[in-house]
Amino acid sequence: MPIEKKHIITISGRPGSGKSTSAKLAAAKLGYDHFSSGDLFRAIAREQGINLLDANLSAEQNSEVDMLVDARLQEIGKSEDRQVIDSRTAWHWMPGSFKVFLNLDIRTAAERILSEIDDERSSSEHVHDDIDAYADTLQARLDSESRRYRKLYDIDPYDMTSYDLVVDTQANSIADTLRTVLEAYDAWLKS
Repeated sequence: MPIEKKHIITISGRPGSGKSTSAKLAAAKLGYDHFSSGDLFRAIAREQGINLLDANLSAEQNSEVDMLVDARLQEIGKSEDRQVIDSRTAWHWMPGSFKVFLNLDIRTAAERILSEIDDERSSSEHVHDDIDAYADTLQARLDSESRRYRKLYDIDPYDMTSYDLVVDTQANSIADTLRTVLEAYDAWLKS
């Protein structure tokens, strides 16, 4: 039996790939609501007085934060519609969503994040001034997430076959990425 399509776009991807920006812009363009599991995870880390990498490493041993975030994603997937969600795992919890992955190499990600970092993000992450050192921190975070999601749910958020659309954001501007996502989403809804 085919899965019923919902008016939900889930956007996953690597750090710095434009997940949050793309999700916010897509939601605004479509008149949908926006939810970011990364924002929720960062807020919980701040409440605990730890940075994002430490929160990720801690979550490998204590899945409480992941369970809180993922419970919210499951609730959205079951009860809501007209949503754009940026999250590493929302695609898993919302099988009827249009699943997008934004790809970017880790060094370019570090460059982008460092050039655009704001006080809120800086306060929730251990941010190096050195691009290569920060790229190493981002890679450690990705590795930690991969271990956690494999252990908790037996999923790999970086397996491109899980997605309906993969966009290389190094080769595409945010405007091009947004246009590609919205055009593909429209075609998906009509198929």
